[in-house]
Amino acid sequence: MKAHSHISRRDLLKYMGAVGIGFTASPLAWSAAQPTGPVTFVDVARSAGITFQHDNAASPEKYLIETMGSGCGWIDYDQNGLLDLYLVNGAATRVYSPRQPLRSALYRNNGDGTFTDVTGVANVAAEGLFGMGVAVGDYDNDGFPDLFVLGYGRCILYHNNGDGTFTDVSARAGLENSGRWASSAAWCDYDNDGRLDLVIANYVDWSPQRNFYCGDQGPGMRSYCHPDDFHGQPPTLYHNNGDGTFTDVSKSSGVGLKGGNGLGVVTFDYDDDGWQDIFIANDHMPNFLFHNNRDGTFREVGYVAGVAVSSDGQFEAGMGTDAADATGSGRMDLMVAHLDMQLARFYQNLGDQTFDDATLRSKIGYATYHMSEFGTRFMDYDNDGARDLFMANGHVLDNIQRYHADTRYAEPKLMFHNDGRGIFENVSDRLGPDFQLPRVSRGAAIADFDNDGDLDILVNNNGQAPQLLRNDGGNANHWLEILLIGTKSNRDGVGARVKVSAGNLILYDQRKGGMSYQSAQDPRLHFGLGAHSNVDAVEILWPSGSATKLANLNSDRIIAIKEGAGIVERPFPRVPAK
Repeated sequence: MKAHSHISRRDLLKYMGAVGIGFTASPLAWSAAQPTGPVTFVDVARSAGITFQHDNAASPEKYLIETMGSGCGWIDYDQNGLLDLYLVNGAATRVYSPRQPLRSALYRNNGDGTFTDVTGVANVAAEGLFGMGVAVGDYDNDGFPDLFVLGYGRCILYHNNGDGTFTDVSARAGLENSGRWASSAAWCDYDNDGRLDLVIANYVDWSPQRNFYCGDQGPGMRSYCHPDDFHGQPPTLYHNNGDGTFTDVSKSSGVGLKGGNGLGVVTFDYDDDGWQDIFIANDHMPNFLFHNNRDGTFREVGYVAGVAVSSDGQFEAGMGTDAADATGSGRMDLMVAHLDMQLARFYQNLGDQTFDDATLRSKIGYATYHMSEFGTRFMDYDNDGARDLFMANGHVLDNIQRYHADTRYAEPKLMFHNDGRGIFENVSDRLGPDFQLPRVSRGAAIADFDNDGDLDILVNNNGQAPQLLRNDGGNANHWLEILLIGTKSNRDGVGARVKVSAGNLILYDQRKGGMSYQSAQDPRLHFGLGAHSNVDAVEILWPSGSATKLANLNSDRIIAIKEGAGIVERPFPRVPAK
């Protein structure tokens, strides 16, 4: 979050020399990108009945917690095949008293293009918690996804009772994460025992008692402090005991041995060995990549793997993060979002347990220089078979223009179209006026909320109303969505690796944990298929070691695949446009 950080001369020279130079094209990846019609994103939040307003408790005291949240997420809490949404809110502080008690909100998807606030009935308001993020996972494998809300000083685990209500079981489960500032979390089965464990990216040790004066003296000159003014907090790793309780294994596992300024987290199998690894984006310090040793422990390999810092050795303001095969190699590449006057970093997976900083030759590069990106996701928004890249942006300093004349507090969103080889084109100005509206955006959650085959975007904006950006036109190309149901593996199938083949198009994905920034994503895997109306094969390697292979499937549908059983019947109602 460093306001006066800057791009290096070396990066600028590399950028100038890299224009026009791309990756070596893979024939399969190159053929993936097909021409498509126009796609627009329309903000339907208000018309859909979403009246939520985020309150960041802004005050003249410039509490650091005021600017870092909040997240949002998708959860089919009643298991009717329609994704419901959750929005995280702030709370009163010593120096801020809202007119009404603040609460987070759960909105039920009515299946007709509208949502209904069911927070009170469901008992998930999280009142009194200065909320940051949300993570969704079925930790007890009972078939109903549970809700974990992260915040400053503590967290809340809401157990899904299966009847439309939740129960706060934080204390009994041992997941309160007391005394820490939790930002983002990922449900993942790190030991492949069939139960979801939990990793939390914790931020700094700020407190109201250590709220220093930062910035220049004078009216309107006070600023939020820099994370370097505080000590970083180590990540937390909780092991699922299988009886509704968790054990803090942060230190014994190696994950919590050193402090970090953790903001974003994604769990994925970067070396394709069948075990989940953990990446944490750190703010103004080197990122963490924890390699899974397959014995309950991890070793931190960020520098060795090439993802701790930029190509010129500079650590940056890591915020949101995601992983996907963006180059057609079958390997999971990595994205890390940063503050303005830095570049959002694209790390290409080389297949030898290392990554190459490919930011500049990917042509993402300089387009992010004046932006501060938080929520970020790889998503194939036009279903052409290539993973595009979305970023939700907004600065952390509400008076940033006093320091950077070319930077704004509220910023438009970014979308980069992938040509299938990991070369990206900025198409943000082609996706409709709603997409370009400046906002102070934080969490971003991607999902097909209307089950029409293209991916929509939910964004929670700091101190502002959220946006639900419905994708109109992305389903002109063919597509397939897959809900994984584990049996020997964890029920959510987190850690499963999936290969989809359709003609000359071969796509790879994984059921990951975490992703983006403080937000929970659609649990289904989405594959854009371009012109392919049929899928030749779907191959799944489950965390348990078992495999599933299906052949000759029709595209343009959502299917549920159960470990050991194949396709099973599940409703996924199509929601009409409203």
